[in-house]
Amino acid sequence: MPRSRIVIPGAAYAALAIADSVAAGTSTSAAARRLRYVIKPALMPVLAAAFLEGTRGRTARTDGNLLRTGTAVAQAFSWGGDVALLGAGERAFLTGVGSFFGAHVAYIAAFLSVRGQRKDYDEAGLRLAAGLWLTAAPLMSWAAGRKDPALRGPVAAYATILCGMFATSRVLDPGLGQGARRTLQAGTALFVLSDTLLATQKFLLTEPRPALESAVMATYTAAQGLIAAGVASSA
Repeated sequence: MPRSRIVIPGAAYAALAIADSVAAGTSTSAAARRLRYVIKPALMPVLAAAFLEGTRGRTARTDGNLLRTGTAVAQAFSWGGDVALLGAGERAFLTGVGSFFGAHVAYIAAFLSVRGQRKDYDEAGLRLAAGLWLTAAPLMSWAAGRKDPALRGPVAAYATILCGMFATSRVLDPGLGQGARRTLQAGTALFVLSDTLLATQKFLLTEPRPALESAVMATYTAAQGLIAAGVASSA
């Protein structure tokens, strides 16, 4: 396989991710907002192109097909979330939350398809996931409910599935390779960070912070890229 078939879409994704992160932080600019309607919907299709080329024909593990398929499905749901969150208002937000909920379900199914034995689990990571769920889920649900009581349930459910996605990335089979697992796990950690920043911006702050908007997109796009790279490089 020509290396350019992987490198070119991978580099294009990185360029789009940087551009969207910068544009997200210039929300007062009408031109930047219009540009995001082009850039943001392109993120996941370009990443998916790099991911599919990078995993084409790899059959070293029979369960690897489920891992790769689940990741591709998660990218598709994420695209739906990206597009929905370009809109304004509660309906757009809830549609985006629902799409990303589906993405995390797909990631959980993918990660569990290649889970290791109990002795291989990252116990510290699992404790961290439990701690995040016990603190972040109630806090963000309460904060969302202050703005609109109808958001309390969806936000609590989303926080739960997000922490579940993070937790399942800590039970992977060592046979995937240490580098692949660490890359993937770094991606899931950044996903949690990105959504925490987003929730802070939306529910806890009274005024938008452009720098925080950029940080949300920078951590989100890095998270998706690292998860894809980790899965693609797994043995």
